[in-house]
Amino acid sequence: MSTMIIVVILSIIVVLAVLGLSVLTVNKGYSYKHTIDPPKKAEQEKLSDRK
Repeated sequence: MSTMIIVVILSIIVVLAVLGLSVLTVNKGYSYKHTIDPPKKAEQEKLSDRK
């Protein structure tokens, strides 16, 4: 095989590996459950005093 064919095959393998890792990373990011910390009692009292 010529050197050019080897380089093309290796390049395709690298591109597919990067694409696969990108898809896995995006899927993991979308499946992450985001949570919000509950407000502290002092902050709740300040908010209720303002009303």
